[in-house]
Amino acid sequence: MNQCITPVTPEQFEAYYALRWQILRQPWGQAPGSEQDELEQESFHRMLVNDQGQVVALGRVHKTAQKEAQIRYMAVSDKVQGQGLGKQIVAVLEQVAQQHGVTQISLKARENALDFYLRLGYQQQGFSHLLYDEIRHISMTKVLNIPAKHQLALAQQLQTTWHQTIPMSKAMNIDVCFYDQNALVTTCDPVFNQNLHHTMFAGSIYTLATLTGWGWVYMQLQHYQLEGDIVLAEGHIRYHAPVNGPAYARTELSLVETGAEQDNMALLKAGKKLRYKVQVTLSCGDKTAATFNGLYVVLPKKEKTINDQK
Repeated sequence: MNQCITPVTPEQFEAYYALRWQILRQPWGQAPGSEQDELEQESFHRMLVNDQGQVVALGRVHKTAQKEAQIRYMAVSDKVQGQGLGKQIVAVLEQVAQQHGVTQISLKARENALDFYLRLGYQQQGFSHLLYDEIRHISMTKVLNIPAKHQLALAQQLQTTWHQTIPMSKAMNIDVCFYDQNALVTTCDPVFNQNLHHTMFAGSIYTLATLTGWGWVYMQLQHYQLEGDIVLAEGHIRYHAPVNGPAYARTELSLVETGAEQDNMALLKAGKKLRYKVQVTLSCGDKTAATFNGLYVVLPKKEKTINDQK
């Protein structure tokens, strides 16, 4: 059975690029290395490996704007073509894009793959370019649906709270693009938050990370129908690499430290403080660019629950 993974190790990337070159470049006499471009470090890479650990299909998606992305370098091994692996890779890449706030995805299809993408719901937008003077490419686009598990109403509530109470969040156009009780993902406008070096402002990175941690705590209070004032008591950030493209911040249940959830909520109901240690990663594509660790304290506002006040 094939397994979809993200290449991480040098060996995995070597196999990943080898198949990409073998299918997309070698037949036209192109040298190894020609299958890569300047956006590799800003992209999401996915590949299918078989039971022997061999790469049999792959694809890449990178964000071109806060809500737009492009699929590139789709390749399926000659040995397994016609088995639906290309469709599987496209579905995975679309899901990744959806969970990072993408509402429209594009690609440039080789003419012999046009029917394949039409069957997947992509629409022709006209001739794109000619590769190696012989391979015609057609521009195609598709509108993506909201992720199936995304709690849209709650996400919009958090986003409205930010924009109405924190002017900087609105200026940065911070967007809650995915929340499902297990993970929270946010994005911001890559153009507004760019410095003179065309990388993301360190201050914008810190703001997006801290608000994402704050947002996680906010979601927990909403889940238990409680009110409280959330404050950042302590925050530490480590910058690992510059952010050259559209970024996103993410936290999830496994990155949050607190006591037994029900017991902690009982403390808040009893008028006592509630503490959360939240780790947030800020990334561009698959690459982590910063790690934030914050201690958030929830100060009891009222003993009554939200339902009691209705």
